[in-house]
Amino acid sequence: MRKLQLLLFTAAFVVVASPAQASEEVTVSQLVTESVELSGVLVIVEGELVGDYGFRDDGSMWTQLNGDTYAQVPLLQSARPAGANVGVGIRVPAELAENLDPPGGYRNRGPLVRVTGTWVHHSDDRQGESFLRVESLEILEGGIPLHESADVWTIAVGLILIVGATMVWLTRPQE
Repeated sequence: MRKLQLLLFTAAFVVVASPAQASEEVTVSQLVTESVELSGVLVIVEGELVGDYGFRDDGSMWTQLNGDTYAQVPLLQSARPAGANVGVGIRVPAELAENLDPPGGYRNRGPLVRVTGTWVHHSDDRQGESFLRVESLEILEGGIPLHESADVWTIAVGLILIVGATMVWLTRPQE
């Protein structure tokens, strides 16, 4: 009986002491600036899916994950630009990409997601490409359409200038 208790205690200790591979939460900027150090590391990253969804014959989908300030507040909704775009390529199993809202672009903000995957720095199989090999994808917030209205004053001033230039041209001296 004593041996059985010792065996069970040892087995429980081994299970508790050896967790699954831990994930490290990082930003997209960290993936870019610490690419070599994070290569082969299982990471968790949040951002906006942008650009295009490129479905491949190998059962994967490639897209861009942006992790800049525009993911939270698109430029059309902010008063002024707030820095550069920062993004990385991600390779997602096609089954995880089903039913995603359209990717972000000029007329819409793409879905905000949390992805878990292994960072690959300069893959020999992909001609030196660095990308995130995604294992899981969680949608934090769906995509939203963005609407831009015309500035009435800009249009009015433009029309006045066009009319004024036309008047000057029409009243010029004829030879």
